[in-house]
Amino acid sequence: MTINVLFVCLGNICRSPMAEAVFQHLVNEADLTDQFRIDSAGTGNWHVGEKAHPGTRQILAEHGIAYNGRARQVTRQDMADPHTYIITMDKSNSDDLRRVFGPHANQYRLLDFARETAVTDVPDPYYTNNFETVYQLVTDGCQGLLETIRQREGL
Repeated sequence: MTINVLFVCLGNICRSPMAEAVFQHLVNEADLTDQFRIDSAGTGNWHVGEKAHPGTRQILAEHGIAYNGRARQVTRQDMADPHTYIITMDKSNSDDLRRVFGPHANQYRLLDFARETAVTDVPDPYYTNNFETVYQLVTDGCQGLLETIRQREGL
């Protein structure tokens, strides 16, 4: 069985591609690559087809994590499988998905899984340019998410 994880932010150029890359890196390190299908998308369509933001690419490179994806928008097909883990970056992303697609059984905010912070929303570095802080939050959330999925799915 393949476990699907979709990370979602607003434009799919900063936070969700960072989370996708970090989570993929953690999955690879845990030797679970064949068990997962990991992707990211945005609630909006402004950046479809674009590379991740230069700040996201730079911070990932600084941490030795590769990423070559291109922005895309969330589709009805993404939301169709109730077993897919839909992981949003903030409350606004969660609300947008519910408004457009209805409730999803496995929709969470990434920082629901974080252990090192009380912050609930990953701030958008598109506006703050604080990519290192976002990287630290994303990493904390991704570590907790992987642990949770491993427990739930018996990995």
